[in-house]
Amino acid sequence: MARRANPFEDLEELFDRMRRQFEEATGSMDEVSVESLRSGMRIDVEDTGESFVVTADLPGFEKEDIDVRLSDQRLRISAEHAEETTEEGETEDDGRFVRQERHRSSMERVVRLPEPVDEGSVSAKFRNGVLTVTLAKTEPVETGRDIEIE
Repeated sequence: MARRANPFEDLEELFDRMRRQFEEATGSMDEVSVESLRSGMRIDVEDTGESFVVTADLPGFEKEDIDVRLSDQRLRISAEHAEETTEEGETEDDGRFVRQERHRSSMERVVRLPEPVDEGSVSAKFRNGVLTVTLAKTEPVETGRDIEIE
């Protein structure tokens, strides 16, 4: 018996393509984006003066399901969890049944930080479904060079 394709995988792929096209069109994903509206991840960004504290609600996820990445003044939080249940047995009329259920959930959010942060002093904690990321601010580093005029 051939397995049927999961229609939700097709929808997930469609949303991923739309997200990539949106990123290409806008050049970035800020706090409010198509992906964040779809994912349902709620975040708070607090400016304490010395640091930014980003709090994200991730109910149903474990620490191992979560990926946090800081790059180019953008904090990316993603979480993915998959479960599969298989059950076999016999029916009352001596028939057999097999039940398979799959559940996959994923969330992603990218936050553009308004000021530079020290990448070496970022910390993250995950407790009771809430992720807290603390990012210490740093002075902006000026890049470039002076050009001497002849």
